[in-house]
Amino acid sequence: MSCPINMKGFGPSPIPEEANWVQLKDIKQVSGFSHGCGKCAPQQGTCKLTLNVKDGIIKEALVETIGCSGMTHSAAMAAEILPGKTLLEALNTDLVCDAINDAMKNIFLQLVYGRSQSAFSEGGLAVGSALEDLGKTLNSNVGTVYSREGKGTRYLNLAEGYITKEALDENGEIIGYEYVSTGSLMKSLREGVDPAEAVKKATKTYGRFNDGVSIIDPRRID
Repeated sequence: MSCPINMKGFGPSPIPEEANWVQLKDIKQVSGFSHGCGKCAPQQGTCKLTLNVKDGIIKEALVETIGCSGMTHSAAMAAEILPGKTLLEALNTDLVCDAINDAMKNIFLQLVYGRSQSAFSEGGLAVGSALEDLGKTLNSNVGTVYSREGKGTRYLNLAEGYITKEALDENGEIIGYEYVSTGSLMKSLREGVDPAEAVKKATKTYGRFNDGVSIIDPRRID
């Protein structure tokens, strides 16, 4: 039975792209800035992929991975491959690692369905915007926390940096920590600051660290 309403000629539904409504019919019409996350087949690692696409062409790519050593090296290869390709070419290119390919698939869906972060930003985001998420030190934020029954929780890496000490209260609960801002440390070292002074300069505390009843090294699990 034929449809009682003649839909011929209406075209695709418009999607928001950089403050414009676009009836997407060609890959060259796609513009947007967004992120996609993916995981590898054995689920031992993940990738966060950030792309800045202008008129269907990838102008900027940020690849962040956590997992096996092969994944981190695959990220380097993917970063070489992506810029200059159309969004469709990138979708159909082997980006070496399952997780990166999976992230590419997910970000593709976001962009062609008008779910980008820049959907309502006039003119979109300038090339270089992907680095803003990393902050002034251009470091990815990686959270690594280990917990074991009978031993408690151990903060190893948080947004601030490399955790060197944890402060515990009388109940053995964490109330603060000392950390080294790795980005700040490397910046000082590149500027020629003495290593000991650079570490001291990059070492800070968070929370009620000075009120701790006991101070422990989170990397001594035994």
